[in-house]
Amino acid sequence: MSWQGPLHLSLAASLWGGAYVASKFILDVVPPFALLFLRYLFAVVLLYLWCRMEGMSLECRRDWKDMARIGFYGYFLSIAAQFAGTMLSTAHLGAVITSLSPVFQSAFAVWLLREPMSRKQKAATGIALLGVLLIVGMPQEGEADNLWANLFLLAAALLWGYYSVISRGLSTRHPALRITFWGVLIATVCAVPPVALEWSSWNQAELLRLPILLSVLYLAVFATTVAYFCWNRGLALVDSHKAGLFFLMQPVVGSLLGAILLGEVLTPAFFGGGALILAAVYLALEQKETSKGAES
Repeated sequence: MSWQGPLHLSLAASLWGGAYVASKFILDVVPPFALLFLRYLFAVVLLYLWCRMEGMSLECRRDWKDMARIGFYGYFLSIAAQFAGTMLSTAHLGAVITSLSPVFQSAFAVWLLREPMSRKQKAATGIALLGVLLIVGMPQEGEADNLWANLFLLAAALLWGYYSVISRGLSTRHPALRITFWGVLIATVCAVPPVALEWSSWNQAELLRLPILLSVLYLAVFATTVAYFCWNRGLALVDSHKAGLFFLMQPVVGSLLGAILLGEVLTPAFFGGGALILAAVYLALEQKETSKGAES
């Protein structure tokens, strides 16, 4: 079995885990949609230059509707729903509910791509979700009472699963870099209206502070440009049921970096949950890969 796909997916999840730490420095001074816009604006410029360096055509007229769905539903609306849900509730509940993304991803894969889900893959998904619950804990009393928060967070998980399956389908006709470019470009455009509403509510001079600037650049370069490319590339090489499990590595990496950089305490539950997630990924990957995507 080739490890190229799992390595791409692992790197994407690890970089998104690092985004947790970077966001800690930013969101106190930069509102969420302004951060999203800046992150995507820098990233789309880098992706365009990357495409030009590779001599890659950006032509996608045949599949422009699916590219638009990736940008709108996956990169913009899913993240916006996650922001809204977390603002109405807690980051903790957001971590629990959005961990359902692999479940929705598998459901869409069965429905849209006709990818069968084996008993081993179902078991691996269940084990991984249990690992996430061990790491972040069950929702506390009162956390799950806000209906709108729960609906926004569920929508975020569902839309991310939907985007991942669309990207998997497009990977037979387009390289990951082209898919990533169009997705981020469309999300950047979609972010303009909410950013215009937020723009007067914060001091743009805060961006000149070195910790803030470096954190924004991390989100743009690594957590967007590199991570989205790696996720799309991994989706081309690993079937949707297996690929979704790598999404759950984010809380493992985020917790580790939080302990190293922010002094947060790791509990025995973290190590137990992390071990379950890694075991679930191994269990899913033990089954031989049967499909390949387009080469980039």
